[in-house]
Amino acid sequence: MVEMGWGEWDRWPLLQRRGSHVFLKLFVSVLLVGISFRFFFVFSESFAFLTFSQPTDVSDGRAPLPDSQPIEKDVASNTSVPEIALEDGIEYPQKDKCDLFMGEWISNPSGPAYTNESCSFIEPPQNCMKNGRPDTGYLYWRWKPYGCNVPRFDAERFMDAMRNKSWALIGDSILRNHVQSLICLLVKVEVPVEVAHDEQYKSRRWHFRSHNFTLAIIWSPFLAKAETFENEDGISSSDIELHLDVLDEKWTSQYHNFDYILISGGQWFLKTAIYWENNTIIGCHSCQGKNLTEIPVEYPFRKVLQLVHQFFATSKHKPFILYRTWTPDHFENGEWFSGGTCNRTVPYKEGEFLGRDIDHLMHGIELEEFENVVVNGARLKLLDTYGLSLLRPDGHSGPYRAFHPFDKNMKRLTIPNDCLHWCLPGPIDSWNDLVMDLVFNQS
Repeated sequence: MVEMGWGEWDRWPLLQRRGSHVFLKLFVSVLLVGISFRFFFVFSESFAFLTFSQPTDVSDGRAPLPDSQPIEKDVASNTSVPEIALEDGIEYPQKDKCDLFMGEWISNPSGPAYTNESCSFIEPPQNCMKNGRPDTGYLYWRWKPYGCNVPRFDAERFMDAMRNKSWALIGDSILRNHVQSLICLLVKVEVPVEVAHDEQYKSRRWHFRSHNFTLAIIWSPFLAKAETFENEDGISSSDIELHLDVLDEKWTSQYHNFDYILISGGQWFLKTAIYWENNTIIGCHSCQGKNLTEIPVEYPFRKVLQLVHQFFATSKHKPFILYRTWTPDHFENGEWFSGGTCNRTVPYKEGEFLGRDIDHLMHGIELEEFENVVVNGARLKLLDTYGLSLLRPDGHSGPYRAFHPFDKNMKRLTIPNDCLHWCLPGPIDSWNDLVMDLVFNQS
């Protein structure tokens, strides 16, 4: 029913100035017409409802394919590509179509799902609260895609589905950051036992005994074979040597052991490196004093991604694979080695921060190569955290990667800033909300 505007109501006094007889006839006629129209409208509306309205399942659920049926790669869990159930007989509901990775950060008064006190698995450089960070506003935001909601991570449901399963996160220190967040979400259900680690604790494996669930982090910053010569402070004694046609055996040798893989390349590709193909040096990036061809960083990054995708396609083992995209940093007024800082305390709004050209370039390569990949029989999805991470300059460790950096008793000459890794709890916890959504196909 359309409401009458103010202009329509202004005509009423004109009618009062006419004769009472004319007015009475007009009033009765209008009244009869109105009653007839109203009766017809109500009847038609009721008939339409009875005829066309169908009972709506609030979950909009649809049955998953059997585990043996291959599916295509998918850029988000909201498309029409069919998915598989994690456990036999369980159906996972679909939300209305939307892009999980396009949205905004909105206020979340309930705060994080855990605290640094409730989780002992947070490593010191990410334990911002323990290290003395005074502001807490960065803890009270959640990711909201346009057109839908992402449910918060459900640890009990996740653990039930992962009984007798195994996960591996493969990549660099951002993946280590990520796995800490995941464990902190899961300890509400069960505290894992660490069962293996390498000498530097960069690769580690945990076991959740009551669920027989294994979670591993495999250190492989390039995903390809590489010789690195860095100490714990990130200082190199020699240039990295990266083989663009050989994958890193640290993860390929274990690949068949895992039901789920979360893998990512990252900012190590921006480092000075010498590049090899066919056991021959083909050039380098940012080499000083060497008579070698300068090769832009996009070339080795693309080559390695293609090699990884080829491995997925040709391997007989077909796990569920999530590829997580490039992570931007938020250094201002310099880089990590030249006094760069990240002191902001609230998220950016869309369009407020455009990011660095190199970050956009590398992210674009990931999207192009993902679009081109053909992985027969594997279940490959894109976990595109780039855009939502770009909006969170407030969530980094900054100077609070160190214990109470501004304490006068610490007597530090310089205050290091980390504007790449994330405080825990913090924005990275939303990545796990998306992981669960993609795996359970709830979008």
